[in-house]
Amino acid sequence: MPGQVYELNPASHITTGAVGQPGQRVFYLQALQGAETVTLIVEKLQVEALAQSILQMVEELYEKFPDLARVEADYRAERMTLKKPIDPAFRVGQLGLGYDADRDLIVLVAQEVTTEQRGPEEAGVARLFATRTQMLALAEHGRAIVRQGRPICGLCGQPMDPAGHFCPRSNGHKH
Repeated sequence: MPGQVYELNPASHITTGAVGQPGQRVFYLQALQGAETVTLIVEKLQVEALAQSILQMVEELYEKFPDLARVEADYRAERMTLKKPIDPAFRVGQLGLGYDADRDLIVLVAQEVTTEQRGPEEAGVARLFATRTQMLALAEHGRAIVRQGRPICGLCGQPMDPAGHFCPRSNGHKH
């Protein structure tokens, strides 16, 4: 049986956020269109990669479409909060971006993580269409959310808990 398909075309609001303490946060991607809300669980690395991909894609659009008007992110952190209730539809396995040149919208396609019991043909899919301005704000906010996590060890590059961490580069001593 095919998985659930969610399509917000276009989304009136799109954001990402995290709930919980650093080191134990759960990350979400959320979009709204009217009364419909689609919330998905994502990984921190997916949020970071999505932000970078959006920024890269927008620059590539300016190269490919030289007459395309430049836009800025309408980013204000207080407007980017997750809307409650946070009721995720699924956990994201893959994210992809596309561009609808006729309507000047970027589409974010999220596919549910697959398992042996639930193959790709049964995975849920969300297609979230948004303006370049909205996507740039999503990218800025995603980067800010990721930076709010645990500090990174200067020796090994791993996150450090408040009590320190086991650092393999310091011969096993806490750092």
